Amino acid sequence: MANKVERQADEQLRKTKIICTIGPATASFQKIKALRNAGMDLVRLNMSHSSHAEAKKVIDWVNRLNQTGGSPVSVLLDTQGPEIRTGELKNPMKLKTGQIVSLTVRDADLVETQSILVNYEEIVDVVDVGSLITLDNGLLNFEVLEKKGGQLVCRVLDGGTLGSRKHVNLPGIRVNLPAITEKDKRDIQFAKNHGVDFIALSFVREASDIEELRRVLGAKGETIKIIAKIEDRSGVENIHSIVGAADGVMVARGDLGIETNIADLPNIQRRIVHSSAVGGKRCIVATHLLESMIENPIPTRAEVTDVANAVYEGADAVMLSGETSVGKYPTYCVDQIVDIVKRAEKYAGLGYEKELV
Repeated sequence: MANKVERQADEQLRKTKIICTIGPATASFQKIKALRNAGMDLVRLNMSHSSHAEAKKVIDWVNRLNQTGGSPVSVLLDTQGPEIRTGELKNPMKLKTGQIVSLTVRDADLVETQSILVNYEEIVDVVDVGSLITLDNGLLNFEVLEKKGGQLVCRVLDGGTLGSRKHVNLPGIRVNLPAITEKDKRDIQFAKNHGVDFIALSFVREASDIEELRRVLGAKGETIKIIAKIEDRSGVENIHSIVGAADGVMVARGDLGIETNIADLPNIQRRIVHSSAVGGKRCIVATHLLESMIENPIPTRAEVTDVANAVYEGADAVMLSGETSVGKYPTYCVDQIVDIVKRAEKYAGLGYEKELV
């Protein structure tokens, strides 16, 4: 077994950073310390699920940990961003494939067995007949058959059970939502007040979104590095200008896999990572890296290969989400991803990235 000095020297050789999302499974000083000791470099605060009080506890634990010596841990705050969600339901809604339902923005029109309330007032205007709408991160899919008053009449393509406040995606449709919401502004102010190192801005569609964030940050927040999360087609199409405006980018594969053709996701990932490298900016690959380890102690072969491929492509960091926030084996996940990354780095730079344009 390697001694402490050998382990530290071995760890210093690792170039790819490890980001861990903190949640119920890891929200304590001792658990964050264990993640750091396993190889975590940054903690992620997911403001879609975290209050300011909860986030401050994590920041305080990280500051306390950094005062004890060892490898320093940085803090990344991830904004919620503009979201379209379904409304509250008294009971989960059973949807069968082929069933006809309506999406509406009007409570008065709502019949819970036939209608789904959506919080985006312009949905009827921006969605065309024949368009695809997905709910709950792609689990439920609908085809728009007609527009009828303030409703979209849809056929269920992939059925299932719909709960309250589920995420709505409109693939390929440009929605008229602000880049930075009022909630985001409050969270950004919190980040400024508490010395956060990075802000990840959700659903960046163009370079002007980054410029707007810099204005919101102002002089007090100019030391905070901005990571642009690429989550839809607009972000992919504008990747070169976004890379130029941001300090780094994140391949946010969850929404990207819904907003684009999922079969093209590997090519999109390579394009984003390559564009970041050409622009001299950091690139983070995120989402579903070791997803099976939320429940299982061993990753799948596909997951191991996925992490290694991110390293081969030149990613500067890989990010764990549910694996460390709610998973059963958060520290072991970090052990595993560190091992995969270090082994992959021995064979990185195979040359295929030169084929990218």
